[in-house]
Amino acid sequence: MTRPALLVMDLQKAIVDRVADLDAGFTPRLARAVAAARTADVPVVHVVVGFRPGRPEAKSSPLFGALPAGAFTEADPGAEIHPDVAPRPGEAVVTKKRVSAFTGSDLDLVLRGAGVDHLVLTGLATSGVVLSTLRQAADLDYRLTVLADGCADRDPEVHRVLTEKVFPNQSEVTTVDGWIAGLG
Repeated sequence: MTRPALLVMDLQKAIVDRVADLDAGFTPRLARAVAAARTADVPVVHVVVGFRPGRPEAKSSPLFGALPAGAFTEADPGAEIHPDVAPRPGEAVVTKKRVSAFTGSDLDLVLRGAGVDHLVLTGLATSGVVLSTLRQAADLDYRLTVLADGCADRDPEVHRVLTEKVFPNQSEVTTVDGWIAGLG
């Protein structure tokens, strides 16, 4: 028997704001997945990108180093988790330093400590955190599920290719409603 965890990745206000115009139903749909996980006693793990004041960890990264000063630090209101999927007391919030949820974080330790061996991936963006985390999680021998409509990307065609052609090679791909139905 496997023990799943729902990973809610990069659902920070500044990131959500960049894709909100693409799918107004995205965060409410993801909130349904989070609520269903909680009801089924499936751990919900929130993964965020975050840096120390002065962002020394970001300076060597072409991607993160190009962000404005102060971005994704504790003082940045855009770094807060979107209220639709905000963590409850006791839920793990893991801070990462790069695109993959595992890089620069203690995610693997948190998951293994909870006996989790099956990751249900959601987040922004499909071509960023979801792709990078899926690849690294597969190498770490986790069983994987991707909620295709629990992910989004600025480029809908990239999202389609990843969820229909790439991800099925290493994971089950389903919808939020399909996954919720399987919890019962």
